[in-house]
Amino acid sequence: FLRCGGRREEMRQRFGLGPGDFVFGKVARLFNLKGHEYVLQAARRVARDHPELRLLFVGDGILRGRLERMANQLGLGEKVVFAGLVPSSEVPGCLAAMDALVHASLREGLARVLPQALLAGKPVVSFDVDGAREVVVEGETGYLVAPKSVEGLAEVMAKVLERPEEAERMAARGRELCKERFDWRRMVESLDSLYRRLLDRARTVGI
Repeated sequence: FLRCGGRREEMRQRFGLGPGDFVFGKVARLFNLKGHEYVLQAARRVARDHPELRLLFVGDGILRGRLERMANQLGLGEKVVFAGLVPSSEVPGCLAAMDALVHASLREGLARVLPQALLAGKPVVSFDVDGAREVVVEGETGYLVAPKSVEGLAEVMAKVLERPEEAERMAARGRELCKERFDWRRMVESLDSLYRRLLDRARTVGI
């Protein structure tokens, strides 16, 4: 993810994205509670003033047909790319093709794509659910939006488009945060420490 930027042009060409397109991407199954419908509704509002907006949906699922019809009904048919299911090894390349990530799931632990996008240097917009706050610090490493708020989502998507330098600064801060917090050595040490504390507690109570 730290080195995926070199694939940007290759991946944008693969998805038919032009040099002037500003791409908000979402990486998730096309499934219930993943929130693609909120992204589509918000994009319709933003696209009125920003015709350069495009959406890249990475993932597949049972709602694909419904979401494709919804995109067409909202007048976004030509602005949405459905990439389908991709191997996990291709996710960094998909992120490289994006200009920002939008995460609109309604239920999640800590979605892996949030730190992945920040490590790739991409601004992130996320519904404020569950573990998102572990990496998306409002106004510092990204934008948080009240769940299901199409208006709020549209507002911050427009902000990312209109204030690119601010969004890039937040992405850079998020990149440093995630490099430190999700370094494999630190995570192994944390898990080892946790297991040892639990074992000591179990011995104390005689388990």
